[in-house]
Amino acid sequence: MKFEDVLLEAGGFGRFQILILVLLSLPRIILPLHFLLHNFIAAVPSHHCAILDQDMPVNITKEDLLLLYIPKEPDGSFSSCKMFSKPQDHLLVNYSSQILLNSSSTQSCVQGWVYLHSRFTITAQWDLVCEKKGLNQASLTIFFIGVTAGAVAFGYLSDKFGRRLMLLVAFVFSLILGMVSAASVSYLMFSVSRSLLGVALCGLGIITVTLSVEWVDMRHRTLAGVLSSLFWSVGNILLSLVAYLIEDWRWLLVAVTSPCALGILSIWWLPESPRWLLVKGKVKTAHKYLLQCARTNQQPDFASRISIETLSKIADAENTHTSYSYVDLFRTSVLRKTSLCAAVMWFGVAFSYYGISLNITGFGLDMYMTHFVYGAIEIPAKLGIYFVMNSVGRRHTQAWTLLLTALSIGVNTVIPKSVGSVRSVIAVLGKGFSEAAFTTAILYTTEFYPTVLRQNGIGYCAFVGRVAASLAPLTILLDDVWVLLPEVVYCSVALVSGLMAFLLPETLNTRLPETINDVEQKLGCRTNLTHPEKQPCEDISEDIPLKALENSVTDQTVQV
Repeated sequence: MKFEDVLLEAGGFGRFQILILVLLSLPRIILPLHFLLHNFIAAVPSHHCAILDQDMPVNITKEDLLLLYIPKEPDGSFSSCKMFSKPQDHLLVNYSSQILLNSSSTQSCVQGWVYLHSRFTITAQWDLVCEKKGLNQASLTIFFIGVTAGAVAFGYLSDKFGRRLMLLVAFVFSLILGMVSAASVSYLMFSVSRSLLGVALCGLGIITVTLSVEWVDMRHRTLAGVLSSLFWSVGNILLSLVAYLIEDWRWLLVAVTSPCALGILSIWWLPESPRWLLVKGKVKTAHKYLLQCARTNQQPDFASRISIETLSKIADAENTHTSYSYVDLFRTSVLRKTSLCAAVMWFGVAFSYYGISLNITGFGLDMYMTHFVYGAIEIPAKLGIYFVMNSVGRRHTQAWTLLLTALSIGVNTVIPKSVGSVRSVIAVLGKGFSEAAFTTAILYTTEFYPTVLRQNGIGYCAFVGRVAASLAPLTILLDDVWVLLPEVVYCSVALVSGLMAFLLPETLNTRLPETINDVEQKLGCRTNLTHPEKQPCEDISEDIPLKALENSVTDQTVQV
């Protein structure tokens, strides 16, 4: 008997699983509130150089004052970073003689800037414009560096200390560091606290996905994965509404961080993963949670059918006394191939998703409505991918969504910019495909790694994805070399990662692997959903301990 059979005895997918998905929806909603917050707290308002009060002539309009002191760009707008060294009185009489910015009579803004928008952002707080505009984008890169570190840290810690405990730790630190970020008195303090916040938030993300999958039976894994992903889009939409109502960046940070307090309270009702408990040999605790699941799902006979002794036999087969690390992701041949292919796939998924998101132009709307539309576009893409994954499988879905993303980017590269409407439609389609690829990757990754390495595997893939997310905005700077080079790079990465996805194992209708031996020998064996008691892989011998498996691989290597 395997754990999948035990979960079916406890009701498979019932009210207990629905309650877990509801509890885990909160961290999924919180994540985009922070991951995409930079669009609003670091928005660059219209600005120009500040003019000293003593330099201002009396009885002059604001427009004439700007003509006297602020030069104009070639497009006719007032310069954001330059001012005249001396007032140009003649411009009030002869407007057409406005001199260009490269004139020796201009200088940088020595007295700071005046911001013409009511929204108060970190840009206005610390004057992150002109010569310091790089610090604005650097704050996002620093945040993603923290997220990258969090993928490694929480992947290891949640496999060692449990999903539930580390989810609580992630909630607590997210709440504390979010409030510290809101109270920052300097750019340095803000950047450091946001980076540490990224570590904690990444813990929320990877643990939530793992828990939602490990409590759900095989038949409903796709549904659980898509529902979890949908809550991200809900948070994305909510962010535009909250940001519209709160214009001060400090209070906006407080508003999006406060739900973490509810998350801390929700841990009281959230059960630990029974798969992880069995792998760690905590059979009695696993049995307690499974009894609770069975009672909630109205399966009163569970206790008589599944005893602690039965779970102990399952736990003994899962090699409970072996400690695993990220090195084990490359220990055996199948895992090594899977991990290398998964890294390329995840890099392409994240790189193309953030690359498209950063390059898609709006629909002629303000930033709030544009953000709202982008979030709403994700929902039909995720709903559609639910049916596709269940019909054609995970591997082909993952590969073709990436290839279609590459095709969308490539087509937009050759379409003239004068055909703006066509480019916008194709760009939106590309974003939909990239979002579908992201949704598939999140569920797919939880299925091809065994329980003993699942959190490490997700952490490893999340690490690669966050590295890609950090590099995606920097790729835009390549347009100084060739205007089409960024799009060519995004297209090429998506194409290569899509082709690499074909090398990953198919996991549709297969049991979640529990041990490394399951991956080596059983991954890819399809389950008969009509007669689940007739499993094609049941005749495979008992699970081989990791040490024995390592010796076998070593012997084969020596022979070669």
